[in-house]
Amino acid sequence: MFDGIYFEFYQIIFVIFLFIACEFICKMKLPSLYFPHASQFMKSNVSASKLLFFLKWLSIVMMILALMSPVKDEPYELKPKHGHEIALILDTSGSMSERGFDRMNPAASKFDVVKSIVKDFINKRTNDNMGLVVFGTYSFIASPLTYDKHILSRIVSQLQVGMAGKYTALYEALAQGVNLLKMSKAKSKVAILLTDGYSTVGADKIPLDVALDMAKKEGVKVYPIGIGAPNEYNRAVMLKIAKETGGVAFGASDATQLQEVYKKIDSLEKSKIKHETFSYKHYYYFYPLFIALLSLLLYVY
Repeated sequence: MFDGIYFEFYQIIFVIFLFIACEFICKMKLPSLYFPHASQFMKSNVSASKLLFFLKWLSIVMMILALMSPVKDEPYELKPKHGHEIALILDTSGSMSERGFDRMNPAASKFDVVKSIVKDFINKRTNDNMGLVVFGTYSFIASPLTYDKHILSRIVSQLQVGMAGKYTALYEALAQGVNLLKMSKAKSKVAILLTDGYSTVGADKIPLDVALDMAKKEGVKVYPIGIGAPNEYNRAVMLKIAKETGGVAFGASDATQLQEVYKKIDSLEKSKIKHETFSYKHYYYFYPLFIALLSLLLYVY
């Protein structure tokens, strides 16, 4: 309870020297004209009383401690929600069920690895408003923008390969991610688009140029990520999306590289939040003041 207590006016401690000096210099002189025997009475009964001496100095010391104002600061940090607004766009097409992407866990599918890494990324972005889009043959918003990282992580955990169809509507997914961020008034809008394949002919209802125009109009910076071997995803399209929107294109051939990609994006899009720190002051002067009052009353009594 009393850890971290300090005195606001510690200089007052030197007042005690005045009382010490007065103890020897300022002796109490009673007028013998009116009380001729009081001096002898006080000498034999008060000055000789160790209890009274203790009570007197306890009162003095406690009052000085109260005047020094013992206080304890309790810091409180306010974390304003003014980070980035991020759309996570995840490929759930049939090819994401392939295994061997994680060398340490060959039995895990690509999508299992992606979900684990994405959840870790979500938990690190404490100040961001994040939403989720999944796509396959078609795309849909699995979660609107939210600051609740626990709910978003749970939604990611429940995603399954093929839940949006087995093909890859890549450009439609990009447009859906832009729609997710469209109503936002945030200054920084980011979309992280992950896929392991090419756009399937006939599945995409929106041309790439239209999706890019939408992203540029809304000021959405896109970080496209291709996973798997370099020939398994359309690297040229990844580079074009990144260049047109001001983002960076990445490729990851295994789980370790994908972890590094998300770490890189995390460092590139750090939320420059000025945390406001307040201090609540808890004062404890009333404790020594109460002891001083009690001892003074006993002394007088």
